[in-house]
Amino acid sequence: MVKSPSSVEPHAVSRLRSARLARSAKPFLARGGIKGERCAGCRLVPSHCMCGVRPVVSTQSGMCLLMADIEPLKPSNTGWLIADVVQDTFAFGWARTEVDPALLALLADPQWQPYVVFPGEFVATDRVVHEVQSLTPHKRPLFILLDATWPEARKMFRKSPYLDALPVLSLKPEQVSRYQLRRSRRDDHFCTSEVASLCLDLAGEAHAACTLQAYLDVYTHHYLQAKHQLPPDWDGAAHHGLRDLEVNF
Repeated sequence: MVKSPSSVEPHAVSRLRSARLARSAKPFLARGGIKGERCAGCRLVPSHCMCGVRPVVSTQSGMCLLMADIEPLKPSNTGWLIADVVQDTFAFGWARTEVDPALLALLADPQWQPYVVFPGEFVATDRVVHEVQSLTPHKRPLFILLDATWPEARKMFRKSPYLDALPVLSLKPEQVSRYQLRRSRRDDHFCTSEVASLCLDLAGEAHAACTLQAYLDVYTHHYLQAKHQLPPDWDGAAHHGLRDLEVNF
């Protein structure tokens, strides 16, 4: 089913972005588009809108995004894509001196088994796990992703005491990141959407994992085509990859 931007219900990251903009003393100006105009549903310039191909999948897993201050405002932020695909996505702004009571309530919700996703080399070994399996029967995995630059994420991890009692899921991906919109100095760093895809795969949700990765490929294509003032290729490899998943599952 093709979706128009107006038919896309605002998700957790969209709502967080709106709240962050409302607090801004001055407007956040993203580059591109006529007078900075961007689609409210996908954040791309209107000529490259991809709301019509937003995939719908069901997952047992949930995602909890702890987002650094301006991450929700960046068009290149891929936490938005996670919220597009994974229905049970929650998003909270991070601050050192306070914590949203709704976040604490989510972490205490008995339906969820939270995992903080973070490199195990920076964590005490007794907290680190490499597999996703409920530590308590009938609990659903909830992956807590620190959506920030690497220096910001390390600070967030150290200064969030409400995360200290939770297991830390350390990923050991074999592939190389395909993210092209922002680069890390470390080759083993992945964008937030790629991390979520790896978590879904570990949780046994291969279809959702592949769909999220394919959706990132489509978004990357549209973003870069718009940046270079070229039309999107609706029949190119990225779109074919996403359509094939819809047909074959």
